[in-house]
Amino acid sequence: MAWTHLVVAGLLEIVWAIGLKYTMGFTKFWPSVFTVIAMIASFYFLSQALKVIPIGTGYAMWTGIGVAGTAVLGIILFSESAALPRLACIALIVAGIIGLKLTSSD
Repeated sequence: MAWTHLVVAGLLEIVWAIGLKYTMGFTKFWPSVFTVIAMIASFYFLSQALKVIPIGTGYAMWTGIGVAGTAVLGIILFSESAALPRLACIALIVAGIIGLKLTSSD
């Protein structure tokens, strides 16, 4: 269950990171509320996962899921660069996440 919590936490990190763009510096009420709720939920699920998963592995995977997902959604939603070197770097992050999971003893 800890790994499920970690994946949910990572997905919620993507939600709140993208949400920050829509808050317009926390000047838009509903996007701000939604973003803060996603932040709290993300931290909650991360804290539950870290009861079992080592902090180094868990935190790295949480941020990796968030970084890779946010970068991909930035390309899709905000027309950010999809240059090959950028996509290769995102792939490296994903490879690191997979590597951490495969080498974890938990």
